[in-house]
Amino acid sequence: MRKKQLIIAGIGLVFVLLLFTFGSTVAPKSKTAVAPAPHAAENFDIHHFIEDEKKHLSPSKLAYLGKLENSVTRGDVHSQLITANTQIANFWKDSARSLELYVYYLSEAAKLDKSEKNLTFAAQLILEDLRSEESEAKLSWKTEQAITYFEQAIALYPNNDDLKVGLGSCYIYGKGRVGGAEETMKGIQQLLGVVRKDSTNMKAQMMLGIGGYVSGQYDKAVERFQKVITAQPGNLEAIAFLADTYAAKGDKTEAIKWYQISKRLMNDPHYTEKVEERIKSLR
Repeated sequence: MRKKQLIIAGIGLVFVLLLFTFGSTVAPKSKTAVAPAPHAAENFDIHHFIEDEKKHLSPSKLAYLGKLENSVTRGDVHSQLITANTQIANFWKDSARSLELYVYYLSEAAKLDKSEKNLTFAAQLILEDLRSEESEAKLSWKTEQAITYFEQAIALYPNNDDLKVGLGSCYIYGKGRVGGAEETMKGIQQLLGVVRKDSTNMKAQMMLGIGGYVSGQYDKAVERFQKVITAQPGNLEAIAFLADTYAAKGDKTEAIKWYQISKRLMNDPHYTEKVEERIKSLR
């Protein structure tokens, strides 16, 4: 799909920072931008993807994978399926280097053993991967998978706020970052439920800031990022997002101030170069 539309368009220095520290990030929506014309969404079929990935395997690896896939026999089928899915997941991670299939099979095992730890691990892996996904079809599929796993984990542990923050983040980093305003609001509502109970939850405050940034609610985003920075003065991600938010809302003085702070904290020549370019463009 279109990398510029999904990742880079309209973004400032936070993208550069997160390439170093977090992988990638989201693009803010312009308040004056015209909504793109609706188009038929491409579907991602995991089973077709598996067959395509198998075509790249050597004969010996394909034979080994076939043994794992056919290892379930009579007896305790449930336990065998958990073991088989875990082994297949590790195969795709270690031997074939496919993150999508590693997470897919790991989550299949987690659904069978109903382990909150394993469900959360799989969901968090997908959530991190969402931030750099360039294919809109894959983004949609991964978002749905992560939401399902977080919801299943929350059903097991309904008082776990980290799980609720993860669920809210899925909506924002998923379809929300490519123009899905309703998806962003679902995430924001989930996160608001957490901060109403505990205003000191900085993970939730940070994601509320990102939700505001993505949806063009810049004043609200500034408020959230400021809260995070007050509590965590060295939080580079919050500082970079705050600088970009000020730039997006047209406050050049504050944007330059926070870009300079991010430059000092990052202390990286490439990032410094990009910050200087950004500051120059604002002036």
